[in-house]
Amino acid sequence: MSVTQQPSATGEYIVFRRRRGVELMLLAMSCSFGLGGWIISHLNIHGALPPDLAWGAGIWFAMALVAHLVVRWKAPYADPVILPAVMLLNGLGLAMIARLDQVTDPVRHDAARQVIWTALGLALFVAVLVFLRDHRRLQRFPYLMFLGSLVMLLLPLLPVIGRASGGARIWIRIGAFSFQPAEVAKILLAVGFAAYFYEKKDVLALAGRRFAGIDFPRARDLGPIAMMWLIALGIMVFQNDLGTAMLFFGMFTVMIYIATQRPAWPILAGVGFLTAGVLAANFTHHVPRRINAWLDPFSNYDANYQVISAQFGMAWGGLFGRGWGQGRPGLTPLPKDDFIAASLAEEMGLVGLMGIVVVYGIIVSRGMKTALICPDGYGKLLAGGLSFTFALQVFAIIGGITRLLPLTGLTTPFMSKGGSSMIANWMIVGILIVVSHRARMPQRATATPQELLEPSDGTAVLAR
Repeated sequence: MSVTQQPSATGEYIVFRRRRGVELMLLAMSCSFGLGGWIISHLNIHGALPPDLAWGAGIWFAMALVAHLVVRWKAPYADPVILPAVMLLNGLGLAMIARLDQVTDPVRHDAARQVIWTALGLALFVAVLVFLRDHRRLQRFPYLMFLGSLVMLLLPLLPVIGRASGGARIWIRIGAFSFQPAEVAKILLAVGFAAYFYEKKDVLALAGRRFAGIDFPRARDLGPIAMMWLIALGIMVFQNDLGTAMLFFGMFTVMIYIATQRPAWPILAGVGFLTAGVLAANFTHHVPRRINAWLDPFSNYDANYQVISAQFGMAWGGLFGRGWGQGRPGLTPLPKDDFIAASLAEEMGLVGLMGIVVVYGIIVSRGMKTALICPDGYGKLLAGGLSFTFALQVFAIIGGITRLLPLTGLTTPFMSKGGSSMIANWMIVGILIVVSHRARMPQRATATPQELLEPSDGTAVLAR
């Protein structure tokens, strides 16, 4: 058991063990998987160890150790599983990108760039832990968060820095660097939604009118947040970024459901999602192509070659895979980006891919557990919304690669090549670590709701 109770003069304290030693042990194990994949693939391809093995291993374990020490310093009661699980996924992604560098374009050294992006993501993760002592500080600025998210979403539409890729205008480019602002907008919207829904949860749940057996909130209560949400969705649709629009849609739905506990919201969202899907299939150009690639890819071999090649690769990998460095994932277009999960499935097998899905599930479950045990409503909404959005993104991209769903343009978190998703997801992990620390730190079981809402550095509630 990780929970004990100690009586005191003012009541009982609910105490979670810190488990930082467990986290360090799990980190050492998880980092070894990525390092092992890199070594094995290099041995199978070149018959020798990587020439920069010492430097690579040292940098990789040093980054993990720094992250652990900052967690131990700033969030000692945080969940001990989240960080090791994320490092495991990050390491496997780096190992596969390094392996693909050997067969696609050895001159580019995408793995080295990805290590830099990982270091920047970890730096922002550390910054979140150091400067965000209490997640409830974010609760004060809902409209500022909404405004910031809209600015981020509009940046790719600017004539000078905006760039289009793959039919979607979602990138900005400054000099030699490109970035996808929607990844940051996702975090800002989650923070803003949590703050607004927590403040208005009672009137959204109780005040309003009933129509067709469903209680609808008053327009003046739901109107501001609905307008911000619709504007964000409209921008995403205009930019042809329907994958991110789906994430925003799911985030809004789950957070208003958590706030109001009204089952009508998921039902209405499901109807709205199906309606939007029918409209998109009939009035857009790229959605019908993706539906065709999902249902009948061989009807247009040239247009659907990426999906077909990934299917053949996973079939060739079979249940247990070809082995690191022994498959041919480079035959699939964009094997380091959208289809890195297919590359991993070819060399690690379906068993390996399912193991990766389980690790993603562990991260989501620990985030949801953080939401359940968090003593303040804002933390519940924030952790629950971020965890669900993360789960929805994983489900959409891996479901698209395996043809369970139509393919979307989303990234595989912590694994796909690129910096936008890496940085944003490390910031999300930092927020979840902060919330889990506040939720697990010693607190009096007899504390009133007002005491739980008051900002504190934790010293007033520590068990003596």
